[in-house]
Amino acid sequence: MYTRTAASKWLKRLSFRSTAFNRTSETPTSINVPIFSSRCNVKSSSRNNSNDYRDGYLNGFPWVLFSGPAAAIILGINSNPVLAKDAPSKPSSENGIEESDTIGLRKVEDGSVISNLHTSKWRVFTDNARDLFLQGKLEEAERYFVSAIQEAKEGFGERDPHVASAFNNLAELYRVTKTFDKAEPMYLEAINILEESYGSEDIRVGSALHNLGQFYLVQRKLKEAGNCYERALKIKGHVLGYGHVDYADTMYHLGTVLYLLGEEKDSEALIQDSIRILEEGGLGESFLCVRRLRYLAKIYMKSNNLFEAENVQRKVLHIMELSKGWNSLETINSADGLASTLYANGCLNEAQELFERCLDARKTLLPKDHIQIGANMLHIARVVMQSSKELKATDISKAVIGIDKAKELLSNSIRISRGALDKISKHGEKKKIHEDGETRRDGRTALLILLQSLDALGHLEITVQEMKVSKEDPSLVQAENVLFECISAYQKFKGTTFETPEVKAEYFSCLKRLSILISDDKTSRQRRMSSQDLQDEISRLEVELSPYRKQKS
Repeated sequence: MYTRTAASKWLKRLSFRSTAFNRTSETPTSINVPIFSSRCNVKSSSRNNSNDYRDGYLNGFPWVLFSGPAAAIILGINSNPVLAKDAPSKPSSENGIEESDTIGLRKVEDGSVISNLHTSKWRVFTDNARDLFLQGKLEEAERYFVSAIQEAKEGFGERDPHVASAFNNLAELYRVTKTFDKAEPMYLEAINILEESYGSEDIRVGSALHNLGQFYLVQRKLKEAGNCYERALKIKGHVLGYGHVDYADTMYHLGTVLYLLGEEKDSEALIQDSIRILEEGGLGESFLCVRRLRYLAKIYMKSNNLFEAENVQRKVLHIMELSKGWNSLETINSADGLASTLYANGCLNEAQELFERCLDARKTLLPKDHIQIGANMLHIARVVMQSSKELKATDISKAVIGIDKAKELLSNSIRISRGALDKISKHGEKKKIHEDGETRRDGRTALLILLQSLDALGHLEITVQEMKVSKEDPSLVQAENVLFECISAYQKFKGTTFETPEVKAEYFSCLKRLSILISDDKTSRQRRMSSQDLQDEISRLEVELSPYRKQKS
């Protein structure tokens, strides 16, 4: 209960940069999840070598709050995708709200509004706009929303809550279409009308503030979003109670804002508590709870708290196994994320076992040359390479077997990713691939996996040479060839929409490895790139990638 008490005290202060969540030694660091005993000893976080493991090399899961029109109009405080209709004129329960009112600005029949032509038209316009919006017909929906505003003004009065509801609906549409300059005045006017009608502590004001917070968040106006969520959270806590799921919803959104602002401890505490409220309300296995657990794991990973990240990811996987089984890519992706964390934690045996289970499951659900299968092979190869590196001092024969397995996996990963890129390039002859969002995304993923696999194979060839006694073994020549293949693959797509910061970072890693290899002077004398050219390219990329690295750190 510590975080809930802290949250209450923090909200009373309404100070945006909070210190109320500083933990004591008695504060639990988990989120009331069962602690699953790991089959490995957790090792130092220094095991997370940047050349061998990269956070989110495939399974980052870029965080998106809004995804399409159907999810965008969220006037309810429980984030239900429903459109606002009439607002109630007076409370009909002891705490000032009814169950139906907790959805936000909704239709309420209180008998106080005289039915007339304007009222009927307002209802028709609102309903039609909602239906068109959910169908993705945004221009038509906009016309109906504008008409609904006019009818609300004529039928109910300029400062009536029905007008606020209509303003809020149109503002949400403008948010979705990114017409932000039109949306903001309407959000603010809707809030002003509701405050005039019901007072600043009314739940409908809280709902409207939550919507305005979402509007600011999607533009990354984080301080403005945080202020809105703080005000909404205070209202919801007073009206609904501090254990209400809708209170937890705004708490979660505020936590995401604090995370983006770098307030990781405060963010962690808020998101933990929002999860606990869902669990206590019987929603511990819901989609909302799983999404919040994943976000919490992301926070733990960023702060290098790998043990807590592992515990949360184990819980997510357990929920997904129960709800969807292994015949689901969602479950497989959850397992893949846990395996990556286990690898970073040094739990190599369990990580390999889980990655291999993911690979077997993907092969039953996806085409044999799907890029996710190639990525999965890359993941296993990295684990096997690390295991072989540790075995070479104690059991060289097992280490060699592991190296051979890793080489085969990487070769297949390279083959699959190259095939995917070739297919996309041929597809581009008939269709502009850079205008096709799905093709563009697949191409970026395939190029990223190709560069990572080639870089890993170059590293593997260097490792093979280190395990041999003979200095005349040509493995380093092979390593040089593989690393130049990595450079060529990048150059082929340089300047295209496939050239993302992640792709550039992989190219940079390849250049660094090749630079070290050439400086040792153990490879072929016929250079395809001089040491100075390599250093110049590395220096250029260091400057270019600096903003990206700061954003990730």
